[in-house]
Amino acid sequence: MRKPDGNSGFGRNCLRRFMSDRSGNVALLTAGCFLMLIGFAAFGVDVGTIFADRRKAQSVADLAALVAASDLGNATPAAAATVSRNNLPPNSLVAVELGAYKADASVSPQQRFTPAAVPANAVRVKLKTQTPLFFGKVLTGATHFDIGTTAIAATTQLATFAIGSRLASLNGGLLNALLGGMLGTSLSLSAMDYQALADVRINLFDFLSALATRVNLTAANYDTLLNSNLKITDVVAALQSSATGGGAAALATISSSLAGVSTSILLRSLIDAGPYGGLTAGQMPKAAVNVAALDILSAVAQLANGGHQIATGVNLGLPGIAAVSLQASVGERPVGTSWITVGARGASVHTAQTRVLLNIQLVGSGQVSVVNLPVYIEVASGTATLDAVSCGYPELATSSVTLGVSPGIIDAWIGKVSAAELTNFSTKPNPPAAKLVDLGVIQVTGRAHATIANSAPTPVRFSYADIQAQTKKTVNTTSFTSSLTTSLLGDLVLGVQLGPLGLPIPGIAPLVVGIIGGATGSIDTLLATVLQTLGVGLGQADVWVAGIRCDGAVLVN
Repeated sequence: MRKPDGNSGFGRNCLRRFMSDRSGNVALLTAGCFLMLIGFAAFGVDVGTIFADRRKAQSVADLAALVAASDLGNATPAAAATVSRNNLPPNSLVAVELGAYKADASVSPQQRFTPAAVPANAVRVKLKTQTPLFFGKVLTGATHFDIGTTAIAATTQLATFAIGSRLASLNGGLLNALLGGMLGTSLSLSAMDYQALADVRINLFDFLSALATRVNLTAANYDTLLNSNLKITDVVAALQSSATGGGAAALATISSSLAGVSTSILLRSLIDAGPYGGLTAGQMPKAAVNVAALDILSAVAQLANGGHQIATGVNLGLPGIAAVSLQASVGERPVGTSWITVGARGASVHTAQTRVLLNIQLVGSGQVSVVNLPVYIEVASGTATLDAVSCGYPELATSSVTLGVSPGIIDAWIGKVSAAELTNFSTKPNPPAAKLVDLGVIQVTGRAHATIANSAPTPVRFSYADIQAQTKKTVNTTSFTSSLTTSLLGDLVLGVQLGPLGLPIPGIAPLVVGIIGGATGSIDTLLATVLQTLGVGLGQADVWVAGIRCDGAVLVN
């Protein structure tokens, strides 16, 4: 028989002593352990409930933020309805904050949302719910646990829009003279060539990509390209490569005429790429931006002019007008603004300040054979602001864009304005009386002033069909109730003198007024045609929307 092992004998002895122990300590210890295990299990149930309810609350907060961001105009009711539909009490919705969200990697995620900032493109929703404690209240004394959740959702609602640069009158001779003068060359395009330029549509980012390739900036982003000094020869060549048909042929002719021109421009004064400025040249944004080649060419010509004077003769064959000499100057746009932009609500575009001096020879009658009428017109910068982008969900065709448009203030004079005053945009001319009639010993002088302006922006709505067709809409100055010439005539003060003694001559003044009044229609047509060719309207602002982008709301927190 095998002898028992010593170790096993020791184990049996310990077990025997444990079983025979009557002191109660072990029982108490065991009971305590079981109570702790039950307590932890109960606490685990409460913790699990808290985590489950937190996930639910966060899901509701996320959904409420998405719904609110999709309808920024009714953000609070939309969020409240979402909370209610998900069986949370109404008081769970603590706050619905409109603000601006900027996706900037250089900024910490917590600081990318700015509450109350305008224009708003995002919503922050805060919820506070309560979860009952079943077992945890024994340990904590609390009957419930507060859960706070936050969600931020942003939406992309962008529009591409422009102001001015509409060439309503495609008069080949006048366009050749003015555009050629601004570009620093001589043009010989026909009215059909200009019509082809007006008809061809160029994708703005295709044009910028072609330009980047031409100037070896393909590794740069669009903002860098727009902030670079670019020769107008390269700009026009890039336009040519992006155009088709007759428009490309016309641009090829213009490119040839610019062979000896070295003028450089900064396109940032014309184009604002908005949120797409950080894209590398060649990358195409989701929003298609198509612009007429003639609009771009006209805007480039204005920028290339650089405030220098344009001088040319004008012959429109208007009745009562014998001859016209034109001096014009196009100033810079306000700092940090552009002619066309891709932006959200609150973005704006501006026309350039334009000055025109027309020396008009009117066909006289009787003893007054000719009346020399110097008309000075200054059109201040017009402005269009993106007031609203309405994105149709789920049908995009119901989308619309609303612009607030203010035509530039018109300041018109009959008076003696010098060439130096014409190009000095830092001061406004206050001209003296000009000599209208010179009959040797008999001289007639005249001076008049008229100002026309809108008191408030005019809202202009563009439907989705308008946007697709790039329909251009004109906003008229509301106080412009009569012709500009008639307004000037109402303020005209004439002086008639005979020789050095300054003796008045009766009958001359009414005759001069009658000659000017008889040519009122022709003078108005002349002024309107010249200003339209320069990209502005007489008491008007031309605006259009070139594209719209409506993205659904997305969570950004």
